[in-house]
Amino acid sequence: MQRKAYVTGTAALLAALLAGCSGGSGGGGAADDANPGDAGTAAAAAQPGRYRTLPEPCGAVSHSTLDALLPGIKQIADPDQRDKAYQGEAELTYDTDRKVGCRWKVPSADATDRLSVDLERVVSYDNTVSDDDQARELFEQKESAAGLSAASDTSPSPSQSDGPSPSDTPSPGDSPNGTSSASDSPSGAPGPDLQPRTLSDLGDEAYLDDKLGTSGATAAQRTVTVVFRTSNVVVTIQYEEQPMAAGAAPDSKEMQDKARNLAAKLDDALGS
Repeated sequence: MQRKAYVTGTAALLAALLAGCSGGSGGGGAADDANPGDAGTAAAAAQPGRYRTLPEPCGAVSHSTLDALLPGIKQIADPDQRDKAYQGEAELTYDTDRKVGCRWKVPSADATDRLSVDLERVVSYDNTVSDDDQARELFEQKESAAGLSAASDTSPSPSQSDGPSPSDTPSPGDSPNGTSSASDSPSGAPGPDLQPRTLSDLGDEAYLDDKLGTSGATAAQRTVTVVFRTSNVVVTIQYEEQPMAAGAAPDSKEMQDKARNLAAKLDDALGS
C-alpha cells in the first residue's frame, strides 16, 4: 500500500509540474505555436533554374556559322590548320556546369575577325532568391555597364528595339540596298536603327551593343556584343572585326546580323 501511494503521489507531482509549465507560458504558448509555421515558410525555398548543365561552347557553333563570321577560315589552305581554326580555344574553367567559353581568331585577306562565346549558369545561394532572379540581376549589371539601363526602362518602337523595319524609308546616307551602313557615315557610327538597343526576340531578355574604335591612320575595329538570358543561363557573344585597309570601318549591319544569327541559334540550342 505504501508503494502504491508513492506512485500515485509521484504521478500527481509530474502532472502539477506539467500544468505549471504550460500554464506559466501564457502568451508564449501562441508564439511557440507560430514557430512551426515560420520554419515551414523558411523551408519553402525559391524555385531553381531550368538548367543544370551547359553545352560545350566550342562545339556549339557550327562550321557554316563560323564560315560566315570568320571568312578567313575557308582561306586556310592547310586542312589541319583549318580544322584547328574551326575548333577554337576553350576558356579555362574549373566548373563546366557553371561557366564555359570559347574563342576564335582568324585573319583573312581583308580583315582579322575575332569571336567569343561565353555561357554562365547562375545559381542562387539565397533560399529567398530564385536562380532566375539571380541571373536577371547579372544580366541587368551587364546591361547597365553597356549604358542601356535607361533605354530598357522605356518602351521603344519595334524599329528601335529589333532593328530596321522592311518599310523603313532609306535616308541619303543609306547603302544602295536600302539598309543603313556604318561605313557610309563619316564617323562610322551605326545608323538610328542600328544603335545599341534591347532585343525582344531572344530568350527572356536581351540587348545588343555596337562600338567602333577610333578611326584614323589605322583601320577602325568594330565590336558587336549580344547578351541574352534564358532562365538561369546568361549568354554573351562578342564579335570583332578589324579591316586591313587603313581608315576602313566594318559594316555595322552586316556584323550585327551575323552576331544576332548566332545568338538565335544558341538560344534554340538551349531549348528556350
